[in-house]
Amino acid sequence: MTRTAVLICPGRGTYNKPELGYLHRHHADKAALFAGFDAARAAQGQEEVTALDGATRFSVSKYSRGDVASPLIYAASLADAQSLADDIEVVAVTGNSMGWYIALAVAGALTSQNGFDLVNTMGRLMQEHLIGGQLVYPVTGPDWRPDPARRAALLALVGEINARADHVLALSIDLGGMLVLAGDAAGLAAFEASVPPLEDRFPMRLANHAGFHTGLQAPVAAEGRKRLAADMLGQPALPLVDGRGAIWQPGSTDLAALWDYTLGHQVVEPYDFTRAVQTAALEFAPDLFIVTGPGTTLGGAVAQSLVHQGWRGMQDKAAFKAHQEGEPLLISMGDAAQRARVTP
Repeated sequence: MTRTAVLICPGRGTYNKPELGYLHRHHADKAALFAGFDAARAAQGQEEVTALDGATRFSVSKYSRGDVASPLIYAASLADAQSLADDIEVVAVTGNSMGWYIALAVAGALTSQNGFDLVNTMGRLMQEHLIGGQLVYPVTGPDWRPDPARRAALLALVGEINARADHVLALSIDLGGMLVLAGDAAGLAAFEASVPPLEDRFPMRLANHAGFHTGLQAPVAAEGRKRLAADMLGQPALPLVDGRGAIWQPGSTDLAALWDYTLGHQVVEPYDFTRAVQTAALEFAPDLFIVTGPGTTLGGAVAQSLVHQGWRGMQDKAAFKAHQEGEPLLISMGDAAQRARVTP
């Protein structure tokens, strides 16, 4: 019996110390795929992906860099997408932030190698420019119930800080129960000084992250368009749900518009991951939401997005957990036990 699934590709921040060796552990059969990625890196004087993954030591300062994290996450996520059990029918693909680039390759709009070139180029440009930074702050309580008043107040604060002289702050990613904010040093510091600390973690700065999905990245977007060719894109074989909740359908996708979105709006405007997940749920009604590896951190944002929509009657964290324990609808391939449910 076929199980339908929406496949969700992760973005930056998902390849951490526990993920070191992910390619070697799970994808020893994909040497040919990785050889192409390694060759592309070597040609540019960069350390090979398999060497990075096969290292004996992990350091945050190195592995959080855009030119290191991005190709590793791409390789792991794409390989996971190619490793699903035969009874899984992927009905749509989406992703978070950099995960949009991976989704393009998973859905067939890019070849595996062209997808890698896109990710590696943009990861390198982001690191070389490193304009601005990002932080994360919860917009719901621990029960995950939507809190529109709290959200509105936080976004009003963001707007007020951004209006100050010599301050830049904006919504970067709407991430389920979290707001990812991006800005310059003054804008980020002002926000940190204006909100109460939560859970001994938040507001949490993201190491080696730039001011993604804001106008700060306009120079990176422009340079990416110069270095990459629009004709690398082709018609997707699977529907794609982007960071606005818009759907790109096989056979009818305007490739020029898709390119403009990918290296335009997607880079310099807020990424609404919550809406992408909710749109995928409503439009494709899958049996499963499968988050490819590496890591498991994106699962919470997917679950929160579904709860905020009231998917299958779930209204809070307890309801989601009860559903997962009975009939799991969210699978994180970065979790060994969950992975076994969707792989041969």
